[in-house]
Amino acid sequence: MVDFNDTPEQAAWRAEVTAFVEEHLPDDLAEDQEFAGTLGGMHRGPLGKQRAERMKEWRQAILDRGWIAPAWPKAYGGAEMTAIEQFILREVFTEMRAPIQSVHDVGSTILVHGSEEQKQKYLPPMVRGEIQWCQGYSEPGSGSDLASVQTRGERDGDDFVINGQKIWTSGAKTADMIFALVRTDPEAPKHRGISYLLFEMDKPGISVRPLGQMTGASQFNEVFFEDVRVPVSAAVGEINRGWYVGATHLDFERSSIGSAVGFQNRLNDLIEFVTTEAEADTGRSRLKREPAFRDQLADRATETTVARQFSNRIITMQARGIIPNTESSAQKLFSSELHQRTSNTAIKALGLYGMLYDEDGPYTPQRARWGTYYLATVSETIGAGTSEIQRNVIATRGLGLPRG
Repeated sequence: MVDFNDTPEQAAWRAEVTAFVEEHLPDDLAEDQEFAGTLGGMHRGPLGKQRAERMKEWRQAILDRGWIAPAWPKAYGGAEMTAIEQFILREVFTEMRAPIQSVHDVGSTILVHGSEEQKQKYLPPMVRGEIQWCQGYSEPGSGSDLASVQTRGERDGDDFVINGQKIWTSGAKTADMIFALVRTDPEAPKHRGISYLLFEMDKPGISVRPLGQMTGASQFNEVFFEDVRVPVSAAVGEINRGWYVGATHLDFERSSIGSAVGFQNRLNDLIEFVTTEAEADTGRSRLKREPAFRDQLADRATETTVARQFSNRIITMQARGIIPNTESSAQKLFSSELHQRTSNTAIKALGLYGMLYDEDGPYTPQRARWGTYYLATVSETIGAGTSEIQRNVIATRGLGLPRG
């Protein structure tokens, strides 16, 4: 059974979080949040350095309450919230357009599988924002079939000597640390010869090459390893059992319990724009001229409600101490494809104006927000496991269908 309504205690917690945001969130951050993540937002937004300073103040206010890692134990800098309290916190932040400051999913993975030494070493600095992480999973010949990774870690005494290449590594050029799937037993079956390793990005033998994206950003990178020495103690969980540690990480990443509220905000913004704020005839007349387009908006609204129910289902499971697996895949599959459909609908609403990409251009709608989303969402059905992989997980693990 899925829980939909707040208990009195949950309602009180929601009110507390709301009051906190109203008191501490600068108005200019809330106003600019709708453009965050686009070229007109975090990277080149009008607030510039001022926005960065505001973000530091906002992050510190959250940090002081332990809300950066709300579900983690207090010993590691968290707030020991229940799953439901954590969900409400994220939900309120998103609804009020407050920038969410959180820890990387690698932290939650270390919390589940890591040694006490690893928890003490990495988790508190992660909460304080002192360590930036990147993910070493995909390779040029290993993406959808992640268990086929070929980056090799050969045992040499107390070290692994790593050689190989990773690709699509987000944030690698600025990261301090990487968590990587490395083949440490080439003779074992492919799912059983992989280790999940944590190591510094400034080690000798590591080089990074940025990859240009069609949005104009260069967040993705190639990472090359040439005789990189990593201590055996850097493995999280058992050596050669890292596939299962990595699977836990992907379950956290794919659950995306707060994403549905963000979809609702974005859809509301689009509807408001095309009905009341469209300039240069970019949207309003289309609603009158094409009833089928109104049907598209109605479809997106229905699908956004469905996405929110996925979130409710997952948080209900987490509240019962269950780590969602097939449910996370279903959420990831539906949400990533919904994001693409919503962006496609937005571009259709803008017509030819949607192709304008100069955020300061006089005819560019909303600082190229929708065009940037359209380009950025192309990769969403690939990252964190392709839609095809998610369907396989749902079919085999969820429905018990035989592998083809």
